[in-house]
Amino acid sequence: MPAESIEKVTVFATHGPDDPERATLPFVMANAALAMDCEAVVILQGTGVLLSTTKCAEHIFAAGLPPLQEQLRIFMDNGGKLLVCTPCIKERRLESDMLIPGAEPIAAARVIKEVTESKAVLNY
Repeated sequence: MPAESIEKVTVFATHGPDDPERATLPFVMANAALAMDCEAVVILQGTGVLLSTTKCAEHIFAAGLPPLQEQLRIFMDNGGKLLVCTPCIKERRLESDMLIPGAEPIAAARVIKEVTESKAVLNY
């Protein structure tokens, strides 16, 4: 019996550089979804928004997982959508020019839209 086709997966990343494993796993999973021809969205919230700043990912390494910088590059190169919580950015006094190319600041309504359009939602 064939597996049900998943059209879109949304992955929440709520951990930043302080927790390399939980910062990396969302991108590993999102890349797996992209490899399965699913649309993949990663939403960064809380300290996870720090992952969207330039040069942050190059310093994050989790034991047993590929380097975050590599996972993030693969994700963006393969059409993944990186959405970043605007209130979380403001709380950390980040400016939009500090974000990596392709990172899109969003608010709550967009988060709900992405979740309700997804067949699966993962949280890290």
